[in-house]
Amino acid sequence: MELSPFIIFLAAIFTSNILLTNFLGMCSFLSVSKEVESSLGLGFAVVFVMTLTTALNYVVYHFILVPLDIIYLQYIIFIIVIAAFVQLTEMIIERFSPLLYYSLGIFLPLITVNCAILGVSLFMIIRDYAFLQSVAYGAGSGLGWLLAILALAGIRQKVKVKFVPAGLVGAGLSLIITGIMALAFVGFSGIVVIQ
Repeated sequence: MELSPFIIFLAAIFTSNILLTNFLGMCSFLSVSKEVESSLGLGFAVVFVMTLTTALNYVVYHFILVPLDIIYLQYIIFIIVIAAFVQLTEMIIERFSPLLYYSLGIFLPLITVNCAILGVSLFMIIRDYAFLQSVAYGAGSGLGWLLAILALAGIRQKVKVKFVPAGLVGAGLSLIITGIMALAFVGFSGIVVIQ
C-alpha cells in the first residue's frame, strides 16, 4: 500500500517529527530557541529550505545521479544543493528583513549543515518516495521542526521569569524540555508511522 502525500505530510509533522524522533537538527534548535521571534524566522527558513531542497534533490537523484550511475556522489551533491539554496535564502532574508538576519546571526548560514535537512533528503531516497511524497515529506518535516522550535522557545521565554535551579540554567533545562516534548509526541505515534 502506497502512502498518500497528505498522510506522509501529517506523519512528518507529528508522528515522525525529524527533530523529536530522530534528533536531527539539534544544534541550531537549542541555540536559536531563546526568543520566539528569532525561532519563528529560523523555522520558516528551515521549512523553505527543507521543502525546496528535498524537491531539488529528488530531481537531481532520479534524473542525474541514477542515469549517470554516480549515486555514490549523492552526499556531496545533496550538500551542494542545500548550500546553494541556503545562500539564496540568506540573501533574501538580508534584503527583506535585516533585523531577522542579524538576530539569527551565524545560525542562518549554518542551516547548510543542519543535519535534519540532509537527513530528509536521504530518508526520501531510502524510503523510495515518489516526487509528491518527497515534497510532502520535506514540507512536513520542516513544519515539524518549526513546531518543535516554537514550542521550546515559548517554554524557554516563560521559564526565564521563574525560579530555575542553577544547575539547570541553559542547556540542561532545554534538553529536559526537549525530552518531555519528544515524549509528548509519542502520544501521536499510533496514528500513522512512515519509518
